[in-house]
Parts: sequence; C-alpha cells; structure tokens
Amino acid sequence: MTRAGRFLKDNGISVTFGAAFLVSLFGQALAGQAVYNDELRSVGAGPLAFGDYLTTSHFAVDVTENWQSEYLQFFLFLFATVRLVQRGSPESKELHKVGVESAEDQRMGEHARADSPRWASVGGIGQALYSRSLGIVMLLAFIGSWYAQSVAGAAAYGEERLRELQAPAPWADYVLTADFWSRTLQNWQSELLAVGSMAISAVYLRQRGSPESKPVGAAHTATGVEG
Repeated sequence: MTRAGRFLKDNGISVTFGAAFLVSLFGQALAGQAVYNDELRSVGAGPLAFGDYLTTSHFAVDVTENWQSEYLQFFLFLFATVRLVQRGSPESKELHKVGVESAEDQRMGEHARADSPRWASVGGIGQALYSRSLGIVMLLAFIGSWYAQSVAGAAAYGEERLRELQAPAPWADYVLTADFWSRTLQNWQSELLAVGSMAISAVYLRQRGSPESKPVGAAHTATGVEG
C-alpha cells in the first residue's frame, strides 16, 4: 500500500468528515448567497458576488450558530458522563466507575505505561490540565463560536433594522433579544435531543461493527461495552 493509501486508511474518519464538512459549508454558502441576494433585490439593492457574501454577517451568523451548539454538546457530554451513567448504553461508562476514576485506572503517574503521553506521567498542574484537556478545548471552542455568533448576529440584526430605518442595537442589547435566543436555543435543544436519544436508543438497538454500538449479541443491560 502506498503512503497516501496508508494515510487515508489510518485517517478515514477525519478525512471523510473533513471533506464532507467542506462540501457542506460550500453548499451552505451558495444557498445563503441566493437567499441574501433575494433579500437585497427586495429592497432595491444589487446582488453580492460569492466572495463578497462570504464576508457578510449573514453568512457568519448562520455558520457560527451551528458550531457553538455542536461544541456545547461535546463539552456537556464529556463532563456530564464523568459522573452520570445510563444503564445498558455504550455511550455510558460502567456503573461502578462513576467519577474521575483512580490513577491506576487512568494510567496516570506511577501507573503510566511506556507508550502513555508524557503529561500522564508528570504531576502537578500540567497533569491536571492534560487530564481535562479535551473538555477544556471543547469549552473554549464553544465560548469562542458563541461569541462569534453573537457579534455576527448583532451585525446582521443591525443591518435589518437599518433597512427598516431603525437604529441598530449594540451588542450588549442584542444578546438580550428574542432574535438571539431564538437562534441559540433552537440549536441547543436539537443537540441535547440528539445526544439523549442516541444514549437511550443504543441500549436496545445495534449497529454491527460500529464502536458506538454494543455487539449485536450483547445484553440490553450491558453498559459501556463497544462493538
């Protein structure tokens, strides 16, 4: 197998989903440009070129409002599943492992192995941060995308108000508006529904060969077991 072939095989998930993301983002941009230009024509303004549309608040707010809800989902799931369990779900760890678990179970400190990351074997704040690094990155990504959404949303909302000959609202006022929270909460509720329904459905349903599912023959009560 060639080096390129080996790379694609070893990184199939990230490559496939990365490519699908770019295709979807491009499609969203094309559709968004068409919608935005229709809005411009309705008020007698000229249409924007594709490159110009990509720099608008209209495009930015539509993208970032979805990003922040996705990162919120991962952040909440990572931290919640430290102490919350779901009997029979492969999305949950085993019932007796509630909590941060012992250093031995987590292969930390003196229990680190030869192939363990370096930060797993050191102590102090470095190890404490590394042991929570995935959740921290998801939290920072959520905060960053939420802020970007609020800024872009404020700009888009201000643009709409100017078209109606009204003064645009400052950012601090916009984040208290129904427009902002309607955009935000419609994404949050869909992500929370998806996570919850996946955790429950995986108790009784199977997907052969997927690590997100239990083995086909596993008991419904088997918890934290991957296929």
